[in-house]
Amino acid sequence: MYFIYHIPTKKIGVTRNLNKRVTIAQGYKIGEYEVLEASEDIDYISKRESELQRLYGYKVDRDSYKKVINKPKKSNKMKLNVTDQTTTFPCPVNKLKGQLNDALGLTFETPFGYYSLDKDLIKWIMNNVKVSMFNPNRCFIYNKALHEAVTTYTNPINHIEEALAPKQLNHFDPGNVYDLIRLWAEMRGIYKDGDAKTQFVKLQEEAGELARAILKNDREELIDSIGDMMVVLTNLAALEGLKVEDCVVSAYQVIEKRTGKMVNGSFVKDTVSKTYNSNEIKMNPYPGVTIKTTL
Repeated sequence: MYFIYHIPTKKIGVTRNLNKRVTIAQGYKIGEYEVLEASEDIDYISKRESELQRLYGYKVDRDSYKKVINKPKKSNKMKLNVTDQTTTFPCPVNKLKGQLNDALGLTFETPFGYYSLDKDLIKWIMNNVKVSMFNPNRCFIYNKALHEAVTTYTNPINHIEEALAPKQLNHFDPGNVYDLIRLWAEMRGIYKDGDAKTQFVKLQEEAGELARAILKNDREELIDSIGDMMVVLTNLAALEGLKVEDCVVSAYQVIEKRTGKMVNGSFVKDTVSKTYNSNEIKMNPYPGVTIKTTL
């Protein structure tokens, strides 16, 4: 799938990997950019990118996305040497920053976890790198220091589809807010380290916020609380291998033909009486409870 993304006032571009291209490489988080269109047709997406760049008033790329993507590329993957104690870079310190910037998005593993090379990580590396005592043309960092200073990712996300796959949510629709919520939660480890019980507790906390908003007649807090509850329900469903929108559809299919009436401000559904024949009447298995039958 190809995505046309828009960073307001900056640019319009195309990528197959929003996380790697926009978030890791360019530093823009979800909410700081928008997805304008998505398609599996590279010819259409290449033409549409130019049209949108022109429409939004940006400089139109000289080469189409299709032409750029099909150009032979030099490999910019650094060959790191990772040991139990250190991660060594194959260059002197004065050339390290440039090579790291060329390798933005590179993921690597140390005994403490996985790391994704972004601008913040490069800054930390440059502040903590040391020259190798054995070879001045090589430099290194200590893995434990990296672990203490930087957020680790035990499951690096290289594609949005891969991020959602563990919960059978492998069809990502950038126009579906629930898919965006699930992506947000996956990237923050909620599905990896959380569970339905903790989300249920969170739901009760948000319900309390909603109650306060109703009592205070605070519309802004009301909107915020309802939205927070929907986020929690989305994540709770995902942790159980479900999609919240499917749960809502299932509930609607139950209530769509339900009849009843309003009683004291609440809708009370009509009760259904069942007609039994004499052969169906058996001893009441619930002592003290009257079972009404119609013969």
